Amino acid sequence: MLEQRKSKTLSYLLLSATLFSSVAFTKEFVEKTPHNLTADQVYQGIKTNLETNLYSLPPRVQGHYAIRQYRMTGENKYANGSLIDLLTIAEQQAYYYCNLDKPGFINTESKVKVGNLGNGPRGIARKAALSPYPNFLLYSDVLLRYASRVDEFGFTGPCHDLMIKTLKNVNLEPALTDRKMIEAWAAQLINYVYWAKQIGVGDYYEAYKKAFIKTYPDSKDVQLTKGQYKNKVYGMTHFIFSASQYYQHPVDPKEYQWILDYFEKNIDRILIDTSEDIITEVGISFLITGNGDNTVVDKVKKHVISAYDPNIMMIPSPSGKAELSSGEHRNVLAMMLLHWPETLHKGPYLNNISSTKKYLPKLVKPKASTIDAKSH
Repeated sequence: MLEQRKSKTLSYLLLSATLFSSVAFTKEFVEKTPHNLTADQVYQGIKTNLETNLYSLPPRVQGHYAIRQYRMTGENKYANGSLIDLLTIAEQQAYYYCNLDKPGFINTESKVKVGNLGNGPRGIARKAALSPYPNFLLYSDVLLRYASRVDEFGFTGPCHDLMIKTLKNVNLEPALTDRKMIEAWAAQLINYVYWAKQIGVGDYYEAYKKAFIKTYPDSKDVQLTKGQYKNKVYGMTHFIFSASQYYQHPVDPKEYQWILDYFEKNIDRILIDTSEDIITEVGISFLITGNGDNTVVDKVKKHVISAYDPNIMMIPSPSGKAELSSGEHRNVLAMMLLHWPETLHKGPYLNNISSTKKYLPKLVKPKASTIDAKSH
């Protein structure tokens, strides 16, 4: 009887291992496996892995993947994943936006946001940089982030006017142009710059560009640590990505030629001293500016294809970690690089897509400019 129970228990364990093997491997550390796969095979491998396991990932990650795939393909099936993102954000907006005029709310919630940065080296550096600007993270990473996303879906969120009023009464330039802030998170800051302009609460572009170049002059590259070099290059890619409203339309290369020239001149160091995420973004920077025939793109593609591991059907982290929830960003970028479309797609405007229109949150209102507008 005891042996029979042991046998059944073992069977259940084996069955469980089989059923969840596709998710379980994502928490392992792996050694890279050499291969001779083509760009299309790598693309298909990553896509199959992500879409098979998509619903095991956090809503934020599901939305990140779906939004980018929609903008690459224009396929309405990805609008459903984008709706998950909208549903999550609208509830957050109702809480943050509609309490902005309550005494002490901004200060209290700002402390919470800063506290959530953690106590690792990056978190400590960011907390130190934020100390002169205690409310900046709430204004930027909550108010601006959520407003820009909802705007890209074709809506305004709850208590929109109060949010706009709050941000117009705040000058974000001192924080955005602070050297320590730029050294702590250059890419995020340029996002905030574009989001502020997108929703009409401030134009900080020229001031930020000047401060960024002053913080990271090319002549001082040799003095940069790997971490700071990554931060510089990552920030540069985000000048271009933010200008495209994150892959919704091509970008005129004229304003960003200084970035493209830098990437072309320094691609060898970029391939050595940065990560797969950043390297891939460098390649996409050329694609989205109409420079797909630049030799940098071919070098980046070869690097990204080589980084792919067919055994786990993804590109692991630099440390060899194979986890989908944290690696989705790296891998969806690789998909975009290897399968760049001829046409990019705006939105998705969820009010104009039949599969999402009837499930929209009641907290948002369609913008007049996007009603009946096509996403592509």
